[in-house]
Amino acid sequence: MEFTAKQIAEFIQGKIEGDPNTSVHTFAKIEEGVTGAISFLSNPQYTHYIYNTKSSIVLVNNDLKLEKEVEPTLIRVNNAYEAVAKLLSLYEMSKPKKTGVDPLAFIAPTAEIGEDCYIAPFAYIGEHVKIGAHCQIHAHATIGDGSKIGESCTIYPNVTIYHDCIIGNEVILHAGSVIGADGFGFAPSTDGYEKIPQIGIVTIEDHVEVGANTCIDRSTMGSTYVRKGVKLDNLVQIAHNVEVGENTVMSAQVGVAGSTKIGKWCMFGGQVGIAGHATIGDKVYSGAQAGIAGSLKKGHITVQGSPAIESKNFARSSVVYKKLPEIYNAFNQMQKDIEELKKQIKQNE
Repeated sequence: MEFTAKQIAEFIQGKIEGDPNTSVHTFAKIEEGVTGAISFLSNPQYTHYIYNTKSSIVLVNNDLKLEKEVEPTLIRVNNAYEAVAKLLSLYEMSKPKKTGVDPLAFIAPTAEIGEDCYIAPFAYIGEHVKIGAHCQIHAHATIGDGSKIGESCTIYPNVTIYHDCIIGNEVILHAGSVIGADGFGFAPSTDGYEKIPQIGIVTIEDHVEVGANTCIDRSTMGSTYVRKGVKLDNLVQIAHNVEVGENTVMSAQVGVAGSTKIGKWCMFGGQVGIAGHATIGDKVYSGAQAGIAGSLKKGHITVQGSPAIESKNFARSSVVYKKLPEIYNAFNQMQKDIEELKKQIKQNE
């Protein structure tokens, strides 16, 4: 499928510099451009590539200033990164999708499947499951009894959705993710640890994306909530009774302990750990490997380190930390000097 610069500019509301009839049929990174490809330039560090790229069209920001002429047709937009994201979404939607139920899939007699769905070989759909229209259920996915899945969801291979969980519309669950496994609940006893039954569910709202091998545990009672628009990377752990607020994002290996409430529009870097029963306000931004040991109720803060502190304090502390050996040696020398002065004072008394 080919698109002209004019068609693309109309779709993303951009301004063309060059031939409006230039056509493209694929995408490429600007440094790996080929004829017939569209690329984008949003990071100034890559500006030098635009003078040599072979791509036919390049999306650029309105404020880009060129030092010399370039061969590709340019489309100027407010934000090239956002514009290419829209185009990639359009490209993805234009791909033909499979429909129909493969004869090797198992669907319980009481399950309800919406129109225009695809159920792949060896998928398992349990009793009383409800699946909305236009869903894609891939091979070896397991959807437990009583679960409800909204419309236009994509469930990739080997996803496991335990019984009674609720999935909203336009949700993407990547391969190996587990929704609704038991929360980590055990009561100490004289004989060891007694399991506390986890009788709640997981509720995932609309437009959520869950990365590969990410686990979201069911609640002890009630529900674990992943609110609208949340994006979770691979290998994220969301414990029982956690609530992740709208449009919050988490990078790989983030771990959130039980009963923590996280606000809206938060961002957590890789390997951030959040203690249980904490309250995290809106727009908390956390650097990679931070350890959040308690509540940050106020929100609108950037933290780093373990235990996590405000990023400005962390930067100042890091400078001091690097100099600790010198500071330690200087301190020891001061102690020796003080002791020597004390001896001299005593001798002169």
